[in-house]
Amino acid sequence: MGDRSAIEWTDASWNPIVGCSIVSPGCTNCYAMRQAHRMKHFAEARTGSPADTHYFGTTKVVNGKPVWTGMMRAAPEHILLQPLRWRRPRMIFANSMSDLFHESISDEEIDRVFAVMAVTPWHTYQVLTKRSGRMRRYFSDRSYGSRWIEAMRRLHPPPNGRGMLLKTTDGALPNVWLGVSTEDQRRADERVPDLLATPATVRFVSAEPLLGPIEFDAAWHGESALGGECWGDCAWCEQGHPPLHNCHRGRQSTAAFEKGRSGLDWIIVGGESGPGARPMHPDWARSIRDQCEAADVPFFFKQWGEWCPATSDFGVSGHQMPATDEKFTWIGWDGRTQNPSWHGLPAPVMAIAKMGKRRAGRLLDGREHSDMPRRAA
Repeated sequence: MGDRSAIEWTDASWNPIVGCSIVSPGCTNCYAMRQAHRMKHFAEARTGSPADTHYFGTTKVVNGKPVWTGMMRAAPEHILLQPLRWRRPRMIFANSMSDLFHESISDEEIDRVFAVMAVTPWHTYQVLTKRSGRMRRYFSDRSYGSRWIEAMRRLHPPPNGRGMLLKTTDGALPNVWLGVSTEDQRRADERVPDLLATPATVRFVSAEPLLGPIEFDAAWHGESALGGECWGDCAWCEQGHPPLHNCHRGRQSTAAFEKGRSGLDWIIVGGESGPGARPMHPDWARSIRDQCEAADVPFFFKQWGEWCPATSDFGVSGHQMPATDEKFTWIGWDGRTQNPSWHGLPAPVMAIAKMGKRRAGRLLDGREHSDMPRRAA
């Protein structure tokens, strides 16, 4: 947690709950596992006991690598209430060291987090989950607003009277953005429909690490993690949108990912960084950029990660590549890599170079893409 964040699309991070478990391929090299393990050791070096930190027990070492244990730990209350002490407005990534809608987190714990967000309207919060079905179910219970009020009463009165519970529009807090992480087409098809069925002022997708191509029109029409069932009283239908695919009302959505009708307000794309990072095909990122342009959806290219397109500057000329140099390889459309030959990979095949996150940078076709959705007034 910190008042500053190195993540390009936010200002600060806030972690009232820590810990998680691996749920899909995008979790394999999760930075939060490594960070949580370091936090535990920092506490041990400072106090002599790793048990003195709420990160204790959240990770274990498997084959020399820290991984989640599945244990979830609530942070001390002074961390839960820290956004009330941040007086300058910030964009805050909420629960970056966990998943707020993890199956092991109770509704009461989620209520406490949303209560803090509700009484700090000068901040904007970004909540990102891979558990889209749990998020949708949480908001299907229309008592959550009253539960947030009760949760805040049990915690602490808003300081100096500045904090006030925000009024909701269609059940959404104006200062809370809800998003899903979709690393490939399958996860987009599972999670985007649930996001669209959840009340939110801003709905966004983080395609990071991007591990395969994604067509968001397919995600729009895809069945949700709940089997594509529309509950009939969901916020999506109540707002007058067409029902989702396989909706029990008997109508299939005819909406497409096109200008003004996407239902998504922002898409982030990024390659993987850190140990064992998997490469991203450059055309996967270009495709999503072009889809966003066609749909008038803000597009944010966060990073290439460890791998980026190879050019003659990196020692690749035409189809020539050093046969033994592990820093160069070919990647096919399906994500498979091959060195030194590109034969047998599905087109388009591109040469990529392992340059490291800093050198690879975040320029896509020579420019930065840093579009953001408009913040609520």
